[in-house]
Amino acid sequence: MSSITYTITIPNAEDFGRLLHLWENSVRATHHFLSEEKILFFKSTIIEQQLFQKSDIFCTRNISGEIVGFAGVAGDSLDMLFLDPAVIGTGAGKALILYAINVKRISKVDVNEQNSKARGFYEHFGFKVASRTETDDQGEAFPLLHMVLSKDLLVNKPNISDLSS
Repeated sequence: MSSITYTITIPNAEDFGRLLHLWENSVRATHHFLSEEKILFFKSTIIEQQLFQKSDIFCTRNISGEIVGFAGVAGDSLDMLFLDPAVIGTGAGKALILYAINVKRISKVDVNEQNSKARGFYEHFGFKVASRTETDDQGEAFPLLHMVLSKDLLVNKPNISDLSS
């Protein structure tokens, strides 16, 4: 199995349109529990509140330099992680979560309970469900799972295969 190489960069103002397009495609592919109205509401909120400009965001770029995923953090919490649906399962998400854990030092993430693939992704990287709320941060009936990074897990522990090229 060949691995795809991704680089982590900080997006600039010219990248925000791509981030919004990527966010929408990712949400449509993974958040089947959201209505069209909710997706459009969240999209307009991102634009109106300039959330990309105000967030600590980093992105993955493919070998051509195209942004294929991004994540954002606040303190020790991962606030967002979105991928182009075409790169799910290729290592772009892994690059983002390892950067978030090892560089940004996050230890918490909230995930929609209905998004079981995202929950499995975070569990794969050592997060465990610590608590649950019936509503999301806007008070909507989208239960959230509050996950914390397991203290007994050393993420990114190198082994011999990591040292070969």
